[in-house]
Amino acid sequence: MMTNALQNIRQLSLDELQAAMKDLGEPKFRAKQIYEWLWKKSVTDFEAMTNLSKPFREKLAEKFTILPIKLYSAQHSNDGTIKTAFQLHDKHFIEGVLIPSTDRATACVSSQVGCSLACKFCATGFLKRERNLEADEIYDQVVFINRQAQESLGRNLTNIVFMGMGEPLLNYSNVMEAINKITSEDGLNMAAKRITVSTAGISKMIKKMADDGVRFNLALSLHAADDEKRNAIMPINEQNNIASLMEALIYFEQKTKSEITFEYILMKEVNDSIEDAKNLVALCKQIPNVKVNLIEYNTVEGVDLQRSSVEKQEAFSKYLSSQRVIANIRRSRGKDIDAACGQLANKMK
Repeated sequence: MMTNALQNIRQLSLDELQAAMKDLGEPKFRAKQIYEWLWKKSVTDFEAMTNLSKPFREKLAEKFTILPIKLYSAQHSNDGTIKTAFQLHDKHFIEGVLIPSTDRATACVSSQVGCSLACKFCATGFLKRERNLEADEIYDQVVFINRQAQESLGRNLTNIVFMGMGEPLLNYSNVMEAINKITSEDGLNMAAKRITVSTAGISKMIKKMADDGVRFNLALSLHAADDEKRNAIMPINEQNNIASLMEALIYFEQKTKSEITFEYILMKEVNDSIEDAKNLVALCKQIPNVKVNLIEYNTVEGVDLQRSSVEKQEAFSKYLSSQRVIANIRRSRGKDIDAACGQLANKMK
């Protein structure tokens, strides 16, 4: 039987899996056993489900398939960062990154193949958006990068950030389902507060997250604190201007009490003046629980943007601090392997 005629078993809920067992003439508890193998033990081969009889495993393989992502290549940075290219079942590629630090091991995962938003400073924005990732493909990235952390660092992941390829809120249902599998006691049982979803800013979806009562943290890729500048570097701002985003973020903070981070890439003579810092402070003052990550711009091939000088970065950060805004300058990791912020573009090596 052709693989594409088989049903992806990881797209079934537990209830659907129980119904499928009934159709196969199997007892209901089989569904729970399979579900545990898939989501708690992260098994991607029916043959590995050793508490199921061999005839039953064969029956499963005749009706269902599992479509795991596969390692294509891994690049190791001088600073310990590991960028991994994953091949999907339909031959598309995505990238994920393990970012180690003194007290953390962070997985940066992708949510789409390519991206449709065309932000000027981001290499992924120059790729065509091919498709959304399925929940199991997002989950697999976390499992794989966790194994990398265990092997290279001797510890488990401490944090997960949805800051890889794609816009998570344009793949809402799959991202939320993946996070459910990652945080559920029936899944990987990781703490929701250790997860941050980063968005370029889609106001109605930020409000939807609030209404859905999400427990993870939210980061907004802001990068400019006035509409004219943000329109120039982030076309999505034309449909989701700063006023609408602030309204959505205030709503999100009030409903969830979760932390909000403004991500702000400092680009020379674009958004790094003290006037820009003042505009940013004005936004921060509207939200009680907010911090700012100031990020170094990383070179993207064919883009005429430059990194702000260290002096400009420090002056910008100092001004924010003087206004009692919590701000950190994030030094980029993995630049030598194009794994730093804004550089993921499926450059296979």
